[in-house]
Amino acid sequence: MEGTKKRVFASSISPTMVFLFLGFAVLLILPMASATRFTVGGNMGWTTNFNYTTWAKGKHFYNGDWLFFVYDRNQQNVLEVNKTDYEACNSDHPLHNWTTGAGRDVVPLNVTRHYYFISGKGFCFGGMKIAVHVENLPPPPKASPIKSFAPTLSSKGHIFLMPIVFAIGAAWDSFIYLW
Repeated sequence: MEGTKKRVFASSISPTMVFLFLGFAVLLILPMASATRFTVGGNMGWTTNFNYTTWAKGKHFYNGDWLFFVYDRNQQNVLEVNKTDYEACNSDHPLHNWTTGAGRDVVPLNVTRHYYFISGKGFCFGGMKIAVHVENLPPPPKASPIKSFAPTLSSKGHIFLMPIVFAIGAAWDSFIYLW
């Protein structure tokens, strides 16, 4: 009896609803896919005797990225300061205290500008400071014109597209059947 109810429910969902659901899921995932979460210091984390200037060198920080600070919550902290206080390791007047008490703090980089972070309590003098420049994402490259001999979706592209469509449909059908 219960299996009949499940099958009736699954057959009452139209293909349009399936495509709408998948479309919304893709739209929700896309913005998250472009952001990067950087663990400050990599495997070393936010600690003393580490050169964060060298760690940040060569990395591009874009609007929407995140800095993830991992540190000893009983000793260190994460303070955002201005450039003058960064250079002097002055933690008396931070712009923002990102310390949550867990030793796992995430800082959103959602404004295009320079960010300066230090650890107070004297740890800044041991190297616990980092400056990053956040910039906007570069525009995507312009597509080259399609040449007449290049394959398009109307020809060979269906070879790759159709298995994906069938796999999504099979997964959806299994999900509905088990639900």
